[in-house]
Amino acid sequence: MSALSEAYRDHPLHLHHIIPLDFDSVRTVPDSHVWPTSHAFESDDQLSIPTVDLMDPDAVKLVGHACETWGVFQVINHGIPLDIIDEVESEARRLFSLPTGHKLKALRSPGGATGYGLARISPFFSKKMWHEGFTVMGSPVDHARELWPNDYQRFCDVMEDYQKKMKELAITLMHLILKSLDLSEEEISKVVSPGGASTALQLNSYPFCPDPSRVMGLAPHTDTSLLTILYQSTINGLEIFKDGVGWVLVSPTNGSLVVNVGDLLHILSNAQFPSVLHRVVLKEKQQRLSLAYFYSPPTDFDVSPLALNPAQIPLYRSVSVREYIHIKAKNVEKALSLIRI
Repeated sequence: MSALSEAYRDHPLHLHHIIPLDFDSVRTVPDSHVWPTSHAFESDDQLSIPTVDLMDPDAVKLVGHACETWGVFQVINHGIPLDIIDEVESEARRLFSLPTGHKLKALRSPGGATGYGLARISPFFSKKMWHEGFTVMGSPVDHARELWPNDYQRFCDVMEDYQKKMKELAITLMHLILKSLDLSEEEISKVVSPGGASTALQLNSYPFCPDPSRVMGLAPHTDTSLLTILYQSTINGLEIFKDGVGWVLVSPTNGSLVVNVGDLLHILSNAQFPSVLHRVVLKEKQQRLSLAYFYSPPTDFDVSPLALNPAQIPLYRSVSVREYIHIKAKNVEKALSLIRI
């Protein structure tokens, strides 16, 4: 049991907020999943989020600028071998292509944080999302054994290897981001200790939909984490909200990963880096997959604004990761405002 999963145990969900629709059996979009059309707010500008090459000698400056102006960027030359990403995507496809009744054998428990089910933000919205997910924290062996009693090891090996590589990349990115705030190595090492991070890997499937324009893949939200590293397959769907512009599509580009600022990094930066609001809309009549890796400090770590010059005052009070998870579990949209000074 990871400490992160323990933090979610105090906020059990009802089963109807965990069990996805049987997507294989529906021919039309049920009322429960019809959302008001929101595509009118999409930006017409051919805007695109910044791309940062991690081999660029100016990577610190570029990453800092992207975090400040957008809260999100694509990263290339990130060091994650593409064949490893392909393996994870292939295992995710193997999982999500199982019959619905079979996937339910690995259903997330009401107080659990891992396994198969709907997004944790589901209870905050009156309509349901066109989404199914599978959450991994460490080894997925218990759930994988339920799904494939005789053939679970490959899934476990691939997921554990990917998490290890993602953690290394997250630590590299956090060093670059915190250096851009002029923090000392000592201050950086307090936030980014290789031993004690809280991490989670979320496999996302947005199944085939008979009428994509009427549904929402994932409702608008910010991530709790310090940062999130996302791989999206070749199909469009991810949009981020930029003030003064509207919703901007983040198109997948070959070999790149999307990195976005989460609430905890927003607090650390004293609001210098926006925690980016994002959503997934369905654009095409085919399944879309993505892999999201969330990186946070240990749950007992106290997060507070770090990068303060003498003229600045902290905008947020200090909050432990566990306490912030609890606040957000009850107030998904207002969590940051509740700890604002």
